[in-house]
Amino acid sequence: MTDESAAGNQAASQAPQVQMRVLGQFIRDMSFENVMAQKGVSGDVQPEIKVQVNLDAKKRQAEHQYEVSIKLNLRSQAKGLEDILFMFEIDYCGLFHVENVPEDQLHPFLLIECPRMLFPFLRRIVSDVTRDGGYPPVNLDNIDFVALYRNELLRRQAAQAQAQKTEV
Repeated sequence: MTDESAAGNQAASQAPQVQMRVLGQFIRDMSFENVMAQKGVSGDVQPEIKVQVNLDAKKRQAEHQYEVSIKLNLRSQAKGLEDILFMFEIDYCGLFHVENVPEDQLHPFLLIECPRMLFPFLRRIVSDVTRDGGYPPVNLDNIDFVALYRNELLRRQAAQAQAQKTEV
């Protein structure tokens, strides 16, 4: 072993380990509107579901604690028709204790790793609520939180560039 690799291994062993604990999870807000039951739809209906996901994270007053929320909107329409079958909105939150994450990596950590921890529970709630609403359960596909994060960064950069163009 060379002196450089020994020094690298020693530095790695002394680096503090990232610590993350889920302190709690809760539904801040939820709404399920069964439009089809109110209006009534005739004939065989093929549902088409659109999903929109928004993420948010904020620091709490307690040291090393953060609140991360996943806001999910589902809208189901009858395929080929304008008829809405149901609308479902949920704001699902998790409280996390996070330590030893470098400051420059904290934002992506909170908006990628924390939602990954929450998602299985959110998926179950969506499945149960849509089933209890009289529809086949909606089993959400896995969400690529890395791609979602990168797309949001690109969107913000484009919006910032557009804002700078309009100022000039």
